[in-house]
Amino acid sequence: MKRKRYSVEQIVGILKKAEMGTPVADLIRHAGITEQTYYRWKKQYAGLESDQVRELKQVLEENTRLKKLVAELSLDKSVLQDVLSKKFSGQRS
Repeated sequence: MKRKRYSVEQIVGILKKAEMGTPVADLIRHAGITEQTYYRWKKQYAGLESDQVRELKQVLEENTRLKKLVAELSLDKSVLQDVLSKKFSGQRS
């Protein structure tokens, strides 16, 4: 079975329909998701508006970018420390 990918805006829209009174069973059947997925989305995105969704998306993207940057800098530091330790250990011999 092919998995569907929903954008955060679509997820919030589905959750809004549930808040309006649409039965959860009908919603999950129409969206093609499991009940577990619905409640996981509800836990994560409950109460968000569209502008908050955009902010959340931007923060998550920035967080991912910063994590990559920290990983690269940590690797660079490790390589430089390795080079320095080899350089100074060779001179003392």
